[in-house]
Amino acid sequence: MPTNPINVLFLCTHNSARSVLAEAVLNHIGQGRFKAFSAGSSPRDKQQPNPLGLQVLTEAGIATDGLRSKSWDEFAATGAPHMDLIITVCDNAAGEVCPYWPGQPATAHWGYADPSEGDGDDAQKLKAFRQTLVAIRHRLELLINLPAEKLERAMVGRSARELSASN
Repeated sequence: MPTNPINVLFLCTHNSARSVLAEAVLNHIGQGRFKAFSAGSSPRDKQQPNPLGLQVLTEAGIATDGLRSKSWDEFAATGAPHMDLIITVCDNAAGEVCPYWPGQPATAHWGYADPSEGDGDDAQKLKAFRQTLVAIRHRLELLINLPAEKLERAMVGRSARELSASN
């Protein structure tokens, strides 16, 4: 197992819901073996993480300090942390042309429906956020429990892509 944590960047379009949930969960359960980040391809001006997402994280006992919406350009810039794995969590971001990622990190797509979409009231959206959090956490628990040989740089992308088929 590498001594440095595996850096994982979660991407979605606005970086306000799914990618933020994934960042927070992986940093919470990653046992220091993983360091998670999140970003969006086109976060809105003054975009902030969705309050319902922050609420479900807090309810789950997961820290929300420091979570913010940011552009993926931050992670393609000189001096940005080197990423080992980049995972898109929405179909829109998966279909976009990404920036050049230094070091050619492994990539995977784990699609989740946007819990903030739809015409439901806040109670319905809160339920959707909780369901999304459970789904993301399940897949991340599978990732962090992969054997060391599956987490080596050459294998981490394939292993992460294989997890996209898991429920």
